[in-house]
Amino acid sequence: MQLPPDHPPIVPRKVGVLLVNLGTPDGSDVPSVRRYLAEFLSDRRVVEIPPLVWQPILRGLVLTTRPKKSAHAYQQVWTKDGSPLAAITREQTATLQGAFGPGVMVDYAMRYGRPAIADRLQALKDEGCERILIAPLYPQYCAATTATANDKAFAHLATMRWQPAVRTLPPYHDDPHYIAALKESIEAGIAALEFEPEILVASFHGMPQRTLMLGDPYHCQCQKTARLLGEAMGRELIVTFQSRFGPAKWLGPATDEVLMDLAQKGTRRLAIFAPGFSADCLETLEELAIRGREEFTGAGGTHFAYLPCLNASAPGMRMLRGIIARELAGWIDQG
Repeated sequence: MQLPPDHPPIVPRKVGVLLVNLGTPDGSDVPSVRRYLAEFLSDRRVVEIPPLVWQPILRGLVLTTRPKKSAHAYQQVWTKDGSPLAAITREQTATLQGAFGPGVMVDYAMRYGRPAIADRLQALKDEGCERILIAPLYPQYCAATTATANDKAFAHLATMRWQPAVRTLPPYHDDPHYIAALKESIEAGIAALEFEPEILVASFHGMPQRTLMLGDPYHCQCQKTARLLGEAMGRELIVTFQSRFGPAKWLGPATDEVLMDLAQKGTRRLAIFAPGFSADCLETLEELAIRGREEFTGAGGTHFAYLPCLNASAPGMRMLRGIIARELAGWIDQG
């Protein structure tokens, strides 16, 4: 059938995959970090305190003191390509481009900062993606991570007259692809060390204790990841939680306290890794690799190693290809 001359252009139908990670400031300077923290800490999924109570504290205290400290931390890990999290997520996206066939576009977005979820979701639709997999890169589900990323995507969908069909990537904390990738990566990291760790610590991002009471499966999923990984590796792992913020009780034990306690009790050689992060970022490169080392050696430890996240490594990318391909079943030709 011949289209009328004034008909809008028709682009070929495609499938889209939108990788989503937490986010990062545009720069390591104080104003950039302040803007980022203002958005991040204003998310009611992240800070579950009524805005009338929280916003005066945020604007009057937190955003006048914390940005300088956080900017200093970012400056220690910033690279020529900018934020490590952004650079690694771009690399993951580029590596996956073309992995699912010519009719599948892969893009990425950040929940906080840029590129924004709404912008990239719209861009995929404008390119002809009538089916889109939203893929939050959080192995363990938490309302403050996975849910808020999906919330942001659904909020933009609510503004669209012609919505694409949408799927979301479920948590993959116990997926065999994920456990196998972690095992391969960690064992390779240990083999490359000049010492044999006495203890392996799996540090997950902390969450307030009340999130467990409210029904988040996050704590249980972290524990299951560590149990399955320990069984696969044939060795015991110590599970800890990092990045406490504010006076509320958080999931424990706390990573910094465990590192110092282990050293004080005689552990001299230790390796730590962060299986809940899909890409290295401030919380892994500064909080664990730099401050964690200082805490452990300052308390008497002699050998400390931080083992990187899966990032865009071969095992990490095989894992992402596998779990994404499974979620695209029925949308693409798997043959």
